[in-house]
Amino acid sequence: MTEELLVFALLLCEEMVPEDEYQKRLDELFMNYPENDDLLYLEWETDRERAVMYIRTHIDYSALDCERFGRILMEKIKVYYETHSDINCTACRMYSLWESLPGNIQDKEPFFALSYADDPLSWGDEEQTRNILENMVNYYKRGND
Repeated sequence: MTEELLVFALLLCEEMVPEDEYQKRLDELFMNYPENDDLLYLEWETDRERAVMYIRTHIDYSALDCERFGRILMEKIKVYYETHSDINCTACRMYSLWESLPGNIQDKEPFFALSYADDPLSWGDEEQTRNILENMVNYYKRGND
């Protein structure tokens, strides 16, 4: 649950998931865990920025399941990548997303690819950027846990 909330918080900041998708999932989580105080707070918080700040400051990053977080994040990024045709905008958001990741995972794969996926665009190599992004979003499907 923690990993999923963090994914939504990060992607909401980058406008890579619709707010209603976050709200729907939050509602489902709250219905499953009505005794959870964090979920209760988030259900009542109507300001998206405050909700994101709450999530980011109330997570125990040392207990974060990096594999679960990565699988959820790559799944959401894949949907975004496949539905947005502007590769320049998409790749730029990837770098910004990388900057907002917890520091203890930034240099690990597949997360590190977020930091350089847009580099080939500087010399006009869109195909290489697409290859980097596609390898990144399919990282866990190749058995690289």
